[in-house]
Amino acid sequence: MRRETYKDFDATELFCPKCNKAVPVRKRLLLILSNGDKYDYSCVFCGTSVGDKMVTQRDNLRIIK
Repeated sequence: MRRETYKDFDATELFCPKCNKAVPVRKRLLLILSNGDKYDYSCVFCGTSVGDKMVTQRDNLRIIK
């Protein structure tokens, strides 16, 4: 049986097409959806969106009516 050694990764650097190089990124919550949270990664220098991430694992999720 294999043990899970990690659950989630966060990008610290991604390629920015505007800066034309790998740059540090900021992660910000973009949307909260019923099937998970969508995050956007943007370049710290020019603010260009360079990627996104969907996090679907949500423990203890309760819908309040």
